[in-house]
Amino acid sequence: MSTTLPLFWHLSSANKKERLDASVKLVAALEHFQSKFVPKESAETSEDEEDGKESKSDGLDALNAQDVSYSIRRLIRGLASPRESSRLGFAVALTELLSRIDTVTCSQIVKLVIESSKTQGSMTGQEERDMLFARLFGLTAVIQSGLLLRESTLPSSSTAAADLDSYREVLAQLLALGEKKSWLRESAWWSIGLAVDALTASDVSWKNEAVEATVSAIYAEAKAWTPEKVALTLKLQAAYPSRDWKKTLAPTFKNADLLSTGNLATLARILKESDADEDQEADVPKSGSWKPQVHFVWDMLLDQVLPKAEGERAAKGSFPEFFRIVVDESLFASTASPERKYWGFQIFQKALPRVSADDMPMLFTKNFMRSWINHLSNSDRYLHKAARQVATDIQNVVKGNPRIGFSLILQLTGVNGSRQFDKLTKTKTVESILTSMDNEGIKSYIDYLLKQVDDEPSSETTDIQALNTRRAWVIEQLAALIRNGAIPKDDAWIQTILDWLTVHGLFIPTKRSEKSAILALRSVPTPAFSEELRKNCRDRLLGCLAELTAQAALVKEGDKTAKVAAVASDGRFWVSRVLSTIEELEKDTKHARPLSDVDEDDAELRQKARQVLARLKDVPEERREAARGIELLLSSTLLHQYCAEDDEDADTEVLESCIDGASRMFPAESKKGKKSRKSMGEDKGKEKELPAPIDVLVDAVIGFLEKGTAYMRAVANQVFALLSGAVQESTIDLILTQLERRDPDELMADEDEDVEMDEEEEDQDGGDAEDDESSSSSSDDDQDEDEDEEVDEEADLELRRKIEEALRVNGISAATGESDDESEEEELMDDDQMLAIDEQLAAAFKARASEKGRRKDVDAQREATHFKNRVLDLIDVFVKKQPTSPLIVRLIFPLVELIVSTGPDEKQLADKATGILRNRIGKSKEVPTSISKEDAAKTLEELHTLARKASTGDVLTTLNQCSIYLSRVLLHNEASEAVQKAYRESLTDFVARKASRLNPPFIDDFVKRFPQAAWSIRDDLVKAPGDALNGFRQAQAFHFVNTLVNQLQALGDRKPEILAFMPKLRQAILDVLTNACTGESSLTPAHAKEILKLALLGVRQTKRFTSSVEEASSIWEPSKWSELSSKLASSERFKSSVGLQAMCKQVVQLLQDSGTAGAKASGKDKAAAKRKASEVAAEEGEEGAAASGKKAKHKKARKEKSS
Repeated sequence: MSTTLPLFWHLSSANKKERLDASVKLVAALEHFQSKFVPKESAETSEDEEDGKESKSDGLDALNAQDVSYSIRRLIRGLASPRESSRLGFAVALTELLSRIDTVTCSQIVKLVIESSKTQGSMTGQEERDMLFARLFGLTAVIQSGLLLRESTLPSSSTAAADLDSYREVLAQLLALGEKKSWLRESAWWSIGLAVDALTASDVSWKNEAVEATVSAIYAEAKAWTPEKVALTLKLQAAYPSRDWKKTLAPTFKNADLLSTGNLATLARILKESDADEDQEADVPKSGSWKPQVHFVWDMLLDQVLPKAEGERAAKGSFPEFFRIVVDESLFASTASPERKYWGFQIFQKALPRVSADDMPMLFTKNFMRSWINHLSNSDRYLHKAARQVATDIQNVVKGNPRIGFSLILQLTGVNGSRQFDKLTKTKTVESILTSMDNEGIKSYIDYLLKQVDDEPSSETTDIQALNTRRAWVIEQLAALIRNGAIPKDDAWIQTILDWLTVHGLFIPTKRSEKSAILALRSVPTPAFSEELRKNCRDRLLGCLAELTAQAALVKEGDKTAKVAAVASDGRFWVSRVLSTIEELEKDTKHARPLSDVDEDDAELRQKARQVLARLKDVPEERREAARGIELLLSSTLLHQYCAEDDEDADTEVLESCIDGASRMFPAESKKGKKSRKSMGEDKGKEKELPAPIDVLVDAVIGFLEKGTAYMRAVANQVFALLSGAVQESTIDLILTQLERRDPDELMADEDEDVEMDEEEEDQDGGDAEDDESSSSSSDDDQDEDEDEEVDEEADLELRRKIEEALRVNGISAATGESDDESEEEELMDDDQMLAIDEQLAAAFKARASEKGRRKDVDAQREATHFKNRVLDLIDVFVKKQPTSPLIVRLIFPLVELIVSTGPDEKQLADKATGILRNRIGKSKEVPTSISKEDAAKTLEELHTLARKASTGDVLTTLNQCSIYLSRVLLHNEASEAVQKAYRESLTDFVARKASRLNPPFIDDFVKRFPQAAWSIRDDLVKAPGDALNGFRQAQAFHFVNTLVNQLQALGDRKPEILAFMPKLRQAILDVLTNACTGESSLTPAHAKEILKLALLGVRQTKRFTSSVEEASSIWEPSKWSELSSKLASSERFKSSVGLQAMCKQVVQLLQDSGTAGAKASGKDKAAAKRKASEVAAEEGEEGAAASGKKAKHKKARKEKSS
């Protein structure tokens, strides 16, 4: 027994694995003991007197080893233990042990279980619960171990292991448990279900009697039906279908089949846990009876109506009827409690994976959808989390089976749902389902949307408002498919959407064309689209193209695959595809006609643009990228003119300038070879007067940015990326001109010139900006406009109040309905009264006018800031695409000026410029070649001048990175003199000028990054400490030298120069420290320590380049360091810093060592370790000297104590 006792403790462990391991070991040990046990003839003679009574009562010791009988008793008693997981661990071990041994009977174990779990009146509530659970677990162990229906007999005996009486006893005990406590009923009946399953599968001789006993125990008494009783009925009906179940189930159920339609209403009341025989439902759950987990009977019911494995068995009953009556009209009824609805959500989650796509509509019933949407839309609802979990499960089901996605969307947006489901519920359920669907599902969804465009033929009267609302929703959904980047794109359905928006936005379908390649022409909407819907189609068309222009697609070119933006998989621009559709529709006058007629000038201009586009396709490969940029620009401008609502929006001048720039950049080949030289000369003269073609095109791009719509902005960025290779110096100047700070008065003057003509355009731009595809900046503009409108309303009310007050003061009431009736009785005012009112009214109007003026200034400045942000995007694109362009140098200083000159209201602008300088330019791995050295040198000098007066540390950091970049460019182009000059002057400014804004990293980063260039100003670095204003500047100057000396190995073969430099370094260090000892300098001990570290580093570096110690000693002169040590010891400031004196002595010691650099080369690591140790010793010398006295005292005290 000593080997099994320790295992019982681990059966109570909270760790499942530990419990199972203990169970396995215990059962294996007991099996071993039982195999060696030999029963004696008289069990009583071998028993102790103390155990005699117990053995006679249970009889376990007769046929079982002592360890086995003890373990059975202990395991049964342990079922009542409340400690940790004792009940689970002991029940598992007992079940496994009973299944392994054949020397016990069912009646023995049941008797032990019942006796050890008796309840008494003196027990507390917790103790009573422990006993009831012990009985339940013990009886369940008997059933699961197989002992309840075991046919074998005991060894050397004819006694059966199980009999009918023991079965009846177990059944009666479980039924009694369920009746005693309602919260135990489900578990007790679940165990009865296990017994019924075991009985069905067994072949015991008393099987029929046991079945009759089970049926009589369950159905004999006229007890109320419960979900547990339904579950047992389903099991018994499946096992014994030949019984007369109609008689057994009467009168509660009319039909023997529980799932027949006539029984569903009764079944719903039972499963709702309300009395099936009551007419009125008690829907509020009884106190303590409700559980959040659904009853196990629901899994059995769903197995009947929705079998998991196809072909396993036929489904019983009608699932749609079952779900409608038992779930939707019961658990989701309008009067149902939140607890019942919570069950309903769980049942829906259980049914969802089982339902096929055809049966999917049956799940999304009216009451369920109402409850789900209500609880999903508001986070304050009781079941909000449960509703969100349902949404998550739906999305996961679609991910596993994308084909079912379309059916789900139809339900969410259908009759019982809402077209605005995502908006209404504040979720992205429909959007998420779309992202998980395959191309076939997306196409089916598009077909479904397009069918919603026409009015239902069944409806007698047409509700125009409802129809327009539905059509607007269809347009939005089509645009959302393209806008959502997570949806897998396919050229076919994208083209379908673009064609549909083009047809209904720019044309009027007049006749169906069944064979047309354009699907939108295969149906004519009735009634026709309203003008508002057509405008919506145009706006969405441009919005979709903005999204597609910004997205990249995989394009195959031979064997290579590349990502290209703004194109379809065949390499054509999406804008060009739309223009092809428009051209085809213009030719098909039979089936469609344009919305508006085009005059001859516009038609001629469009034709000229198409000719230029056709010519651009034959451009040589080396100029292909620029040609594609012009193609995109010209196509986008042409399409924008098509979508414009009036002549002002059309802006034909932009299209003309694009055609002009494209024609001059890629001129047409002249067919006439005999063109006179005189005319050619005249053409060249004219070209010199005109701006460069690339400038004209980029100017059009900048004009796109001024429009502020998402379409214009996307096209502008993409076009400029393609044209960046052709950018010239004048182009950069044109872009930088846009960043110049302008006075708000000038901005207002420019706007006031065309204010009347631009009002409608601004309104339309505002409408464009409200689209979902608009960028954050345009949406911000819209928000600002809304705020401005609110401010205008408030200001108008304020103005009205002031006017009324002025009138009231002079005895005139405000104009109302009552005052108008009495106006005839009012007295007329004299001239003085009129003048007084006039002055007050003038003051009120003047205040209103000045307020409007201030607000217009703010609006103009804000718009200018947004525009500059977009221009900075162009600069970012250029630097990214052309990192080796010499024009990058021209960008640096204007961007720096922009950062320095911007105010707090333009912080976003400064941040973006800072990001370009630091991340895009400063971190570029490539540098420009063939630069203008004079311009680069001038820019570097200007940067250093600004750095010396930098306003903030952040600005100085940006200037530092720009300076490093320019230095790298100049050094790469062999212009080191300019770099040395700039840093030499900045070094002098840092150490000698008190108001200098430079910080140490500005110089130190240069020395680290470019040691070769820094070596050229070594003499200036060494002299700098002598010119420094204070001790801090001296220490920092020596730090620069330290950085340089650390990198001597990177300089290459410069031994003579290095050896000539070291005496200057030695003298500079000695001079500074000697002056500090005499009080001429404000050097602190900490600064002195850092300087002496430099001296030690210099000595070590010198020894590497010298062949003997004598040569090194002649350079560093050990005697002077000894003198310095003495001076430090006698100095009032440094005499307490013992570590400084130790470092001077270390310099002398290094110079007296006999080893040479060559001899020590092999022991480099050892020398480094020794050097580190010596430095630590020197640093701790100060503290060591102070602590040595204390240590000596402690040692002395220990000696005295020991003696």
